[in-house]
Amino acid sequence: MTITSPHLGSPSAVWTDARLLYALEEVVERELNRHLKVAKDWMPHEYVPWSDGRNFPGQFTDGEAWDKQQSKVTEIGRTALVVNLLTEDNLPSYHHEIASLFGRDGAWGTWVHRWTAEEGRHGIVMRDYLLTSRAVDPDKLEQFRMSHMSEGFESDNRHSMLHSIAYVAFQELATRISHRNTGHQSGDPVCDRMLARIATDENLHMVFYRNLLKAAFELAPDLTMRAVRDVVVEFRMPGHGIPGFERAAAQMAIGEVYNLRIHHDDVLQPVLRHLKVLDIDGLGPEGLRAQEELGLFMGGLDAEAAKFDAKLAARKARMAARAGA
Repeated sequence: MTITSPHLGSPSAVWTDARLLYALEEVVERELNRHLKVAKDWMPHEYVPWSDGRNFPGQFTDGEAWDKQQSKVTEIGRTALVVNLLTEDNLPSYHHEIASLFGRDGAWGTWVHRWTAEEGRHGIVMRDYLLTSRAVDPDKLEQFRMSHMSEGFESDNRHSMLHSIAYVAFQELATRISHRNTGHQSGDPVCDRMLARIATDENLHMVFYRNLLKAAFELAPDLTMRAVRDVVVEFRMPGHGIPGFERAAAQMAIGEVYNLRIHHDDVLQPVLRHLKVLDIDGLGPEGLRAQEELGLFMGGLDAEAAKFDAKLAARKARMAARAGA
């Protein structure tokens, strides 16, 4: 992909993905070194209640059939845990996507592999927890995994390295928030502690990409503004292809794990505010247009979130009234 910017000294300056990768290499190396200093290794097995585990019935083992009453996890916690784990399960596809975009050499390649290794822990510990604590039906979980991974994953932003950086800056924060809220709503302190550990990793990943996005704004502000506008307006979570995702997403919205208000207040706004995206000046015509459209979209999203808030409050009031009747 070739893109043109009126900045960087020449009105005819042309950016390609390759040029952007090269220009950002030093920033990637700096951010990688910072990440390695602050990231802490942890052992997935230390977060799993192994003593609670027992056999499921199977071809080669006798065991106890699964029943939802065997788990401490709430219904909304169970739904969100399955969505979050199935999202993590597609790691091979995510690795392929970012390795194809960012390359496997130099600081970029080191980051790609380090990120993949860290994300791999999340799927390991979540599956071990879910099966050991009997939080989910193991047969259905495996059927969902096979169905989801058999479809593969293609990013909406694979056409552009800059769009991909913008997307993951928001998506990593969205994942952190989803994991953290799932823990809070799970009803199980062990689950909450596990997901808090995962959320810490996701936050560090967000910081890496957010700082990279900041450097991109300094290099090519108009192009980066357009990428951010496109990503924010068309944002979808990577698990949107999970079987039954729309129904699960609706349940997670009502359960206050992830909804429009959370998306606006806790995901989009923090990144936009930190980078002062809506206050950047010195933009060309295309950048200004993208900035204005982004601001209008955020205003509209806030209004939609307010409508959702009102509906959710009314629903809670009805449920409280029924419970008190």
